[in-house]
Amino acid sequence: MSAHEDPKGIKLRYVARQPIFDRDKKVFGYELLFRDDMDNAFHNVDPDAASRSTLDSSLLVGLDVLCDGRRAFLNCTRETLISGLVTLLPSHSTVVEILETVPVDAEVITACQRLKEAGYLIALDDYVSDDPREPLADMADILKVDLKLTTLEQRAALVKKHGPWRCRMLAEKVENHAEFVAARDQGFVYFQGYFLRRPEMMTTHDVPANAVNYMRMLQAVSQTDLDVPELDKLIKTEASICYRLLRYMNSARFGFKNEIHSVRHALAILGDREVRRWVRLIATVGAGQDKTSDLVLCALVRARFGELLAPLVRHGESDLFLLGLLSMLDVMLETPMSEILEKIPLDAETKAVLRGEPSLLRPIYQLMLANESGEWEAARSICDNLHIDPDTVATFYWQAQQWAREISSGA
Repeated sequence: MSAHEDPKGIKLRYVARQPIFDRDKKVFGYELLFRDDMDNAFHNVDPDAASRSTLDSSLLVGLDVLCDGRRAFLNCTRETLISGLVTLLPSHSTVVEILETVPVDAEVITACQRLKEAGYLIALDDYVSDDPREPLADMADILKVDLKLTTLEQRAALVKKHGPWRCRMLAEKVENHAEFVAARDQGFVYFQGYFLRRPEMMTTHDVPANAVNYMRMLQAVSQTDLDVPELDKLIKTEASICYRLLRYMNSARFGFKNEIHSVRHALAILGDREVRRWVRLIATVGAGQDKTSDLVLCALVRARFGELLAPLVRHGESDLFLLGLLSMLDVMLETPMSEILEKIPLDAETKAVLRGEPSLLRPIYQLMLANESGEWEAARSICDNLHIDPDTVATFYWQAQQWAREISSGA
């Protein structure tokens, strides 16, 4: 098996996902972004049933990891639609997203009708007023409207014409909380963009008591010398973390003959390195427990991706795992990053990049973001500047996604 393939043999290295939220800011699904479009991804498929079955099984492994049991939005060209290749994916978890470049002809209409009959949801991407795909609007389940391509008045007209009684409206390029509220008030029911990746408010906000404890834990494990008594005391103040530690230590992974009943005992057995890693993970998961799961997953993916990159890039004394992990903490806690960084002793390079200032780590952080958002050309350019192989980097990102899902489901 190639190092760049999943266990079933399908190459899914160059893939990113963008979350799609509902009105309650819960994740409804993910739009998957492949480096190549679906035609290129499938062009070598053998049409016989055995090959289709193998492809189906392999893609299921990928979709399960990427979408965490939620819907997968897949961009489809005309050829993908009329060839029926999208039916290799399960209807219950697939949204067929028809691009604005697809011409509406008899074959496309027939293909969409077949997909509807088979139970697929259909979305029209970048829908605008007087859209040439209007003949498909009646059978569409979701209309995606780009906030950057439409005015407030145009969006109001689209909602009125196609509103909730006909199909569900999805607002794209929602960049901040104010845009989210405005679109929600207009009648949009799904939302896509970076509005949840930024703190909703940055002033006059008290950090919740349990969040203070998480930050204190992160501070404790960032010290050069680990203060085990202090850490023991902090962990005991959070019942859920205390329980997770003891459950973790009593798991089959360690195979201890006698059960561990005290936090101090558990910390002593784990050792400094493992304690630091475990506390950082649990504190981050805990900080995001009242937020959408996508935020925690994103932080974990960034952390593991940084850790895998570390042997290949210059990063001084900085911990790339910690960089990725902390990069979402301001959004989780709805607290300015500057305030968080005052409370956690970190090296200067990590603090600088998290503040958006020049730093040795900036290209590495930009590589995290480029892979996350599917900006493949930017990712390749950064790889060239860092003198690392883009295929290796893409494989690392895929492995980080798999690892993050396992960690978040078992944390």
